[in-house]
Formats: sequence, structure tokens, C-alpha cells
Amino acid sequence: MASASVFQDEFCCSICLDLLTDPVTVTCGHSFCLKCITGCWDQADHKGVYSCPQCRETFTPRPVLRRSTLLADVVEKLRKIEVQSDHTAPSNAGPDDVECDFCTGRKHKAIKSCLSCMGSYCEVHIQPHYQVACLKKHKLVNASSRLQEKICSQHDRIIEVFCRTDQKLICMLCSMDGHNGHKTVSAIAERTEKQKKLLEMKWDNQMWIQQKEKEVQKVKGL
Repeated sequence: MASASVFQDEFCCSICLDLLTDPVTVTCGHSFCLKCITGCWDQADHKGVYSCPQCRETFTPRPVLRRSTLLADVVEKLRKIEVQSDHTAPSNAGPDDVECDFCTGRKHKAIKSCLSCMGSYCEVHIQPHYQVACLKKHKLVNASSRLQEKICSQHDRIIEVFCRTDQKLICMLCSMDGHNGHKTVSAIAERTEKQKKLLEMKWDNQMWIQQKEKEVQKVKGL
């Protein structure tokens, strides 16, 4: 059976980059946390035009949001699988691993980093983030040694948007401020698009090489 992490991106909110909480699906088909999309659309109330943060499709009037019970059940099962998988004994950090910031003595391998605490945690020290109410609201990502790069220096918020006009990663507030009117997509959507183009380039190069090899074989046969 595939691990939960394989499917997490499909059930991840492109605004907060975490598993969906109180998921809602907008008219275009993309899903977000109720709190996240409500916050985004509250910022657009003065314009009266609302857009999907992922595909930028616009809606007028403001769509009514309803919690998706089916989607919420799927995400809750993923959360339980993730917590169960993290209950294994912690392993020691290797030279290429991110170390737990809270281990004393021998450092264990970190499995998660918190963008709210700006720290990394092993299987043992991450548990309060799964169990304590106030810590459950923190933004967890896969263990990273470059946490500061994931935070907007201007607004101190998670960088989750890619501005195609300026070709740079920005936060949601940046997209409504200095990048207002620019062509923007979610960072996840941009990454997926670039990965797709990279695969297409690799395929084209492979086909070109095969074609050249055939031409060489024809010349050898003369």
C-alpha cells in the first residue's frame, strides 16, 4: 500500500500548504481550507470580484462556501495515518539529514519543520504539534534546513504564490499588494507545470538522440 505522503499533495490547501481543514470546493473545482479561502476573499470584498487562488478563475457574486463532508473524512484518515507512521523509534541524523533542534546529546533525524516555530522536530519531539490544540494550528512541512527561505521577509508569512510576471515566489499578501494585477499561480501549480515541461524536454531530447542514432546507423550501412 502506498504511504499517506504520496497522496498528501492532492489534499493540500495551496494557500497554507497544509492538509485541508474544513475543506470547501469552489466553482472551478479547486479545494481550500474554509478559513484560508474566506480570508482571501475577505480581502477582495471591496472589489466585488473573487478569484480562485490556484487557477485565478473569477466569480461574481461571491460564491457560497459549503464544507465538503466527504473530503473532510478523507483528510482526517490521512492525518491519522501520518500520526501513526510518526510513532516509530527516532533514527539518528546522518550527514545529509536535517537534525532535530530539540534533541540533546545525539541528534535524531527531523521528520517535520514548523514554519510557525521556525524549528525542526524528530518523531518524538513533533508529537506536541499533533496533540496540543494551539500547536495543531502551526504550519508543518517536510524537514528542511532552509526554513527562512519559505517565509516572506516583508509580511512574515508563508511563501505560497508564484508571480509569473516578475518570476518570483511571494506570499498571499504580496499578491494583493505589490503584485496586484500580476499573473500569479500557486507555488504548487507552478512547480507542477515546470516539472511537466522538464519531462517534455527530456522526452524531446531522448527522441532527438534516437533519431540521430538511426541516422548514424544508416550511414554505417552504406
